[in-house]
Amino acid sequence: MHNDVTRRTFLAALSATAAGVLTGGLQRILAAIPEASVSMSMSKKGETFLLGGDLLVNRLGFGAMRLTGEGIWGWPPDRENAKKVLRRAVELGVNFIDTADAYGPETNELLIAEALYPYPKGLIIATKGGNTRPGPGQWVQNGRPEYLAQAVDKNLKRLKLERIDLWQLHRIDRKVPVEESLGAIKKAQDAGKIRHVGLSEVTVAEIEQAKKVVPIVSIQNRYNITDRESEAALNYCEKEKMGFIPWAPIGGGGTRSLSKAGNALEAEAKRHNVSVVQLALAWLLQKSPVMLPIPGTSSLAHLEENMAAAKLQLTPDEWKRIEDLARGS
Repeated sequence: MHNDVTRRTFLAALSATAAGVLTGGLQRILAAIPEASVSMSMSKKGETFLLGGDLLVNRLGFGAMRLTGEGIWGWPPDRENAKKVLRRAVELGVNFIDTADAYGPETNELLIAEALYPYPKGLIIATKGGNTRPGPGQWVQNGRPEYLAQAVDKNLKRLKLERIDLWQLHRIDRKVPVEESLGAIKKAQDAGKIRHVGLSEVTVAEIEQAKKVVPIVSIQNRYNITDRESEAALNYCEKEKMGFIPWAPIGGGGTRSLSKAGNALEAEAKRHNVSVVQLALAWLLQKSPVMLPIPGTSSLAHLEENMAAAKLQLTPDEWKRIEDLARGS
């Protein structure tokens, strides 16, 4: 792609959200990556991914989990603001929103419907089931087939959908054979309630086991620039052309957060006039063409900042330097 064309395309896109982008710190975008590296870039060609072979998703999505109360429990403190965040995400180009029945529980799905229904054309809502919530901060797996069958019906009702584009098994229940759990999901898929099926927090062996029961199009595992324990699963997804949805793409909360002071990437981020969070998201997007990050936030300002990261392009040398800094931290 010619550099002049790339710059003109970006400047046109930037003008619509200039204020939000600039306040997020993204004041300089690097020149286009050479043609040989286009598969690793966020060029127009690489901004989307065909999920399941028929769902075109913009690769930088939105994770809705943070739009809940403390402990991922109950409604968010400011419900109207939460709805504004969801609507603004769509305005900024998000067409892939990730949620789960366990977030709230239930309130997160209800909130998405409140904010966005009737849904704009092309919006893909991915949800999950198989995790129950006895209380704030508590998570208990339930993979019984009869429970999951009911869970799918309730997902549909809360989200006001006739079919779920991507339904993910939130966790494998070690007390129930996965063939039984996914057997119920295969029946729901055959009945037209689910388009595609994904898994969360699984190994390569578990993915292959699951694929014997039902086609699997995506994996959602914890992964970010400083946490690479799921590298094998990512490599598998690349090979099989499956979507890889990294949860906690910017480290999550608390001490693991990449936004905390003293991060090894701070100097590099400053050199690019961006935040560490933006740098980490850009690194993820250029790490793999199957990577579908879903950064979540309850802040409109942080949402603008996160979405601006999709425009940051790193040369191969810069990407490698960031990689080395992260590995050494």
